[in-house]
Amino acid sequence: MRSACKPLVRRGGVFRAIAILALLSVHAFQPADAQALAIHDLGTFPGATYSSATAINNRGQVVGEANLSGAGFFITHAFLYQQGAMSDLGTMQGGDISSASGINDRGQVVGSGDVGLSTQGRQPSHAFLYDGGVMADLGVPPDFFATIAAGVNQHGHGQVVGVMVNGARGEGRAFLYENGTFTDLGTLPGDLDSTAAAINNQGQIAGAAGFLAHHIEPLHAFLYDKGAMKDLGTLPGGQFSEAYGINDLGQVVGDATAANGYFHAFLYRDGTMTDLGTLAGGHTSTAYAINNHGQVVGTSDAADGQTHAFLFENGVMTDLGNLPGGRSSSAFGINELGQVVGEATTSSGQTHAVMWTR
Repeated sequence: MRSACKPLVRRGGVFRAIAILALLSVHAFQPADAQALAIHDLGTFPGATYSSATAINNRGQVVGEANLSGAGFFITHAFLYQQGAMSDLGTMQGGDISSASGINDRGQVVGSGDVGLSTQGRQPSHAFLYDGGVMADLGVPPDFFATIAAGVNQHGHGQVVGVMVNGARGEGRAFLYENGTFTDLGTLPGDLDSTAAAINNQGQIAGAAGFLAHHIEPLHAFLYDKGAMKDLGTLPGGQFSEAYGINDLGQVVGDATAANGYFHAFLYRDGTMTDLGTLAGGHTSTAYAINNHGQVVGTSDAADGQTHAFLFENGVMTDLGNLPGGRSSSAFGINELGQVVGEATTSSGQTHAVMWTR
């Protein structure tokens, strides 16, 4: 399971967002054969040029963000794609922008968007929960300026995780939102900042902590379970790690620096962080999501110098390929059926949301 809204998904993106905010203000499973996966262009809103898929549930519903016709690349709305159609989920009251980062099997969608100008003239981000056709603003807790939702599980009415940002200091704290209440998950010992990227159906949370808003120390991936935040460490010889996805077995994926200084995708299970390597000819990779069958998806650079989506299973990382005529792709989410979602460039150079299926 995964999820983080796509602009925050990429390595270090959550903490870059913190700094910017501070400144600005049920089927039987059969393992998928990656070679047999076909890529499908999910399109865009009418007349628009950009879309990206961030998550998919076990009903095949896909969420993400897409720009509007004539509105520019950075004016996006959250979308829900189902039964071959992409629906605009709109924005929160007073806002112009939204992006969806996660969806559970009930069809509850989480994400973030602006809510207009604050009293200080800044444009804060608020987390939202979209359910039953209504986008509900989750607000911000006292002493915080903004909230960004990353993922949601099936527990109760849906537990939501993400990061909340202190406007005065620019520091971020991982949060768990449940029954109308934000809980600060704290940080690793000695750190100032943390962010939660994903939550499983057991309530275990994956993310990262460090002095990120101040660029003082390396960040480390964490696993939060039963009120305690555990440092997952790094790959041998590395300094940095960040977690992006977790499955119901408590297996965590993300990226970490290897001894050669490059970021490599990792899988953490049974107390050990394993380097998943890269695609042939590549130097860097990031894992964004993992399902309960241990299939991992993410991105890696390849011999052609472009970013390619990958599926890692049974010890092998396989290139998922691109759209016809396109040069690059990224995979951000996978469900229990092995369906993968992400983005890919088209022959005309646009970026479109895509799905890989058998």
